[in-house]
Amino acid sequence: MLEPVDVPISDGSIKLGQFLKLANLVESGSEAKPLLAGGMVRVNDEVETRRSRQLQVGDVVKVATEAARVAGE
Repeated sequence: MLEPVDVPISDGSIKLGQFLKLANLVESGSEAKPLLAGGMVRVNDEVETRRSRQLQVGDVVKVATEAARVAGE
């Protein structure tokens, strides 16, 4: 299993699309769209297709072989 990298956020929550870019899992929002539509993004081991999904501290996002955890500051 992948060991997620902790990515700190300044607020208590962040949208999935923003977090994908912040965690360097994608380079742009346009790169995120087909990954989400194709079921390639998982949040807490469940497929997620909504870019606007609100993530909380502790959530783990996986794309292919990379994983990142939402961390507080």
